[in-house]
Amino acid sequence: MTKGVFYLIFIFYYMNSSAQFAPPANQPGSTAIHKDSSIILAWAKTCTVNVGPVDISQPSLGIANSGTNENATGKAGEGGFISLGDGGMATLTFEHPITNGNGPDFAVFENAFNSTFLELGFVEASSDGQNFVRFPAISNNDTSLQIGSFGMVDATKIHNLAGKYQANYGTPFDLNDLIADTAVIDLNKVTHLRIIDVVGSIQDSYARLDSRGIKINDPWSTPFPSGGFDLDAVGVIHINMDVSIKQIEEPIIAIFPNPVKSGNNIIISAIKLESYSLMIHNMQGTLIKIVADSPTKIETIDLHPGCYIMTITDGINHSINKLLIH
Repeated sequence: MTKGVFYLIFIFYYMNSSAQFAPPANQPGSTAIHKDSSIILAWAKTCTVNVGPVDISQPSLGIANSGTNENATGKAGEGGFISLGDGGMATLTFEHPITNGNGPDFAVFENAFNSTFLELGFVEASSDGQNFVRFPAISNNDTSLQIGSFGMVDATKIHNLAGKYQANYGTPFDLNDLIADTAVIDLNKVTHLRIIDVVGSIQDSYARLDSRGIKINDPWSTPFPSGGFDLDAVGVIHINMDVSIKQIEEPIIAIFPNPVKSGNNIIISAIKLESYSLMIHNMQGTLIKIVADSPTKIETIDLHPGCYIMTITDGINHSINKLLIH
């Protein structure tokens, strides 16, 4: 390696690791979008949430229980919010698909009470409700010391993470950032968005990583009913009015028992589906188990105690359920 090439690599790494991004709302250069901005043309119509624990390191404390799914629909600042808990996930749909226009295409609203107490979330998009692509998030906040329960996050070191701005100000996202993933997503017909809580712990066992593999440090732990990312709303800026999304009724799924003791079987009854497959992910989003051919019984001997996300789909309809194993 020549000295010149080494120098260029060093400069690139230095700039990427110390980059300063847009500042908090109401400061020069901020990209925050106010909830009353005329560029917002629509709001999320439906929201399904799989709530995580209030403290992922102490599952016995239970799950977050502040708010309802409906709180995350409609305009920001008017319907309350729903707390996702550690690693919790919200899936939202819209009356018309989101499309890739000039500049930001949608904005995610959290309910942070000031510009430094920021609870962060990953954002993922899908054009079929099954294959989701994550926005390349960057966090340059220091990871040598855990940010405490009411600690401060520097917004200028955050990019492509929901929750960057305080209540009533949305964090913008540009679908053009997913241009490399067009093999699995149609950027002109985005039908679903996911917001996934960034746990915020810098402990190896619980840490979540940004797009470069760096730990994301935010206030933790937050062992309260409103723990984790507090989703207020999602506003749409660019809409594909030529397509109307048919609201698909959730298939009725019966899972028994739930919670289930590790090693015991789960009985699945998919009342409205004739043929389906089943996937189980852990709270980190890793696929743990997949079963095809319309299973009616699932063995849990290979699943450790904890909280999982179970998705049942027939390729068109899908149902997302939380599974607790103790």
